[in-house]
Amino acid sequence: MQPPASSSTVRPARRRPTRRAFLAVAAGSLAVGTGCLNDGSGGSGGEGYGDWFDDVDNHDGAVDRTGQSETSVAVGAEDGLAFAPAAIEVDPGTTVVWEWTGRGGGHNVVERDDAFSSPLLQAEGETWSYTFEEVGVFPYFCDPHRTLGMKGGVDVVGGADGDG
Repeated sequence: MQPPASSSTVRPARRRPTRRAFLAVAAGSLAVGTGCLNDGSGGSGGEGYGDWFDDVDNHDGAVDRTGQSETSVAVGAEDGLAFAPAAIEVDPGTTVVWEWTGRGGGHNVVERDDAFSSPLLQAEGETWSYTFEEVGVFPYFCDPHRTLGMKGGVDVVGGADGDG
């Protein structure tokens, strides 16, 4: 004798989530929550760059270089394909000097919106500088290595009292 026909759908047995799946969901939720807190409007971590640093390994917020008339950034740092520090915060009138390490081949410094652009340099100790007069965010990259995440940024903030 056969069982009566049924119109119900057979569903596979429900599996319990694994610890790995739970942790992946939790980490994703934390990342989304952090992103909501970091609106890119400035200050620690946001600096107004949006997703500019998403593929940059050595970015961990802007390094405060305010109060200095001149500061430097290494070109070809770490594995030869990074700026160090990746992002800095300076006052208007500050001169930033990029200094080549001699690692990673030829590099240049090109502002995303063409506010400045250095020549392609390679030798250790070569330098190029730019003086930032206006308040604003200036994302830059190395043209030959942009797709490899060789990007940086200068956030020019208001005067010493923090008025942006």
